[in-house]
Amino acid sequence: MTLQDELSAFYERNGFGPVLGAQPRTVPVFTGCLLVPLPNIELRHRYLKYHDLHHLVTGYTVGRIGEGEVSAWELGSGSMFVSPMLGVMNLIALSTGLVLQPRRMWRAFMRGTRSRNLYRAADRANVDAGGWPNLDSLRSYCLDHVPPRGLLPHRAVEFGIYCVLAMCIHAAIAGPAVVVRFITDITLGYSVFQAVKPKKRDDIY
Repeated sequence: MTLQDELSAFYERNGFGPVLGAQPRTVPVFTGCLLVPLPNIELRHRYLKYHDLHHLVTGYTVGRIGEGEVSAWELGSGSMFVSPMLGVMNLIALSTGLVLQPRRMWRAFMRGTRSRNLYRAADRANVDAGGWPNLDSLRSYCLDHVPPRGLLPHRAVEFGIYCVLAMCIHAAIAGPAVVVRFITDITLGYSVFQAVKPKKRDDIY
């Protein structure tokens, strides 16, 4: 299948339909135990297709842990140096992964240091021009024979900095979101126990 065919199949498998009409102003983003609505900025639209291709290249899922893994992988492959705002978006998803499966985030990050992402302008243009005929060729470009990005101690320090930043962002977003959800649930007539009880989800992985 072509890359576009692979993407279409990916969207169908995960229940993502085509976007029609005006873009929504917010998009739900995994932040710990919550799906928090965040501004649906133009930068997200610019890079979303390539982020989704990263899911296909790496095999990471679209659940909370999978999104954390692909974000850790992207950070390891240098997404922060392509666009700091893109890196911040990765940090939001990484924070959730760190809460749930920190070792998997570390492994994904280290895998990323030996990989190429598709966020650079030349690679995005190559994808759009059909430079890779299928997923296997794209996976080979991203994952095979890529020199490690720096020495292990340097990468460990980098990952540690990302972890601290991710958890600061997590606290800044998730804290107010928990308060808002609690107040909303109480206003809607739920008991205090029901309001504070975590919502059971089936999208962890």
